[in-house]
Amino acid sequence: MTQPEIVSISPFFIVQDVARAFSFYRDRLGFEVTFQGFGDDLFFGIVCRGGAQILFKSVGVDPLPNYRREPSARWDAFVFVPDPDALAAEFTSRQVEFSQPLKDTDDGLRGFELKDQDGYVLFFGRTRP
Repeated sequence: MTQPEIVSISPFFIVQDVARAFSFYRDRLGFEVTFQGFGDDLFFGIVCRGGAQILFKSVGVDPLPNYRREPSARWDAFVFVPDPDALAAEFTSRQVEFSQPLKDTDDGLRGFELKDQDGYVLFFGRTRP
């Protein structure tokens, strides 16, 4: 029996302001806004880039990124990219600041981290051969 395929997984981030999240991910990281809220009250939205998708929702509570719960588990999302060096160069050209620079990590990965305006930490990278 063939196992059904799972194509992707999408983190769901509670944010202070969906429009502000859109601005960062669209203008700084090159994501596309694919869904916006309901009516005049923008409280939910989705951004995509390639196979990566992130959902945002503003519900009147403070965001709680992983590093605030447990400093040793700081990533809120691992974003697989086949060429982290090229993506780091693109982000650098857009003046995106990294919370951890592009490097080979002790756990066999190559990539970099950045923190968004709500404090969520994303690692963009891949395993090393």
